[in-house]
Amino acid sequence: MKYIILLMPLFLTGCFKSIPVKLSFPDAPAEMKVVCPNLKEVKDDAEMSDILQVVAANYATYHECKNKVDAWIEWHKQQKQISDSVK
Repeated sequence: MKYIILLMPLFLTGCFKSIPVKLSFPDAPAEMKVVCPNLKEVKDDAEMSDILQVVAANYATYHECKNKVDAWIEWHKQQKQISDSVK
């Protein structure tokens, strides 16, 4: 009984010891690193109305892809900073 009482503080200190855990923020998956699609090209014999349609489609495609990529990059940077700041 004496030995149990003497060993009790030793066992309790083992329970309260903290183990440091370092969480690493994962890299972006390959699906998220997809390159924006190529813009459409105007045919050599295209009329002005066809050219305007291609230009409008290219502007829309570019801006849509740019906004998605920029927003995702900003989100990823913020999440990585948050993850790195947690100790």
